[in-house]
Amino acid sequence: MALTPDDVVHKEFQHVRFKDGFDPEEVDDYLDEIVVEWRKTIEENNELKSKLAAFESGDAQPAAAAAPVATPAPAPSEGLATNATAGIIELAQRLHDEHIAEGEAKRQQLISEAEAEVARIRTEAEAKQREETARLDRERNTLEGRITELREFERDYRSKLRNLIEGQLRDLDQKAGASDSTPVSAIGL
Repeated sequence: MALTPDDVVHKEFQHVRFKDGFDPEEVDDYLDEIVVEWRKTIEENNELKSKLAAFESGDAQPAAAAAPVATPAPAPSEGLATNATAGIIELAQRLHDEHIAEGEAKRQQLISEAEAEVARIRTEAEAKQREETARLDRERNTLEGRITELREFERDYRSKLRNLIEGQLRDLDQKAGASDSTPVSAIGL
């Protein structure tokens, strides 16, 4: 795709954040100068092409056969305009390349900073996870020990309660066996 003066006129650059850049008005004025010179160069080129086409089509054919065609030397002002245009285009390309390089450097810097931040956050999260896991393991061990104590207490309590109830039942059975031999009249009923 060929670059046209209209491309230069309508080109919009992104503003640089966190860094001083060029004055947008100065850049616009400079690009306007480039466009003017570029359009002059395009007009001259088109004019020369039409002259060449006219010459080759035969309008100047008889004169060409009679005398060899000498290429006219460019007028000093034309050479200066061409050189100025080439210089302007070269400068614009250099500025463009510098902006691209700055953008790439900034992008790489932001990426490396983000990766470092990710690594730091990940390390902190892993450390916090290890601490929390260790705390939960200690708490689980404490609770399991307490559960074991409570089960032993329950087993002892049930055993003592069973022994007490069985002892009471034996005593009751013994009293009931002794009272069967006693006449009802002795009990006072």
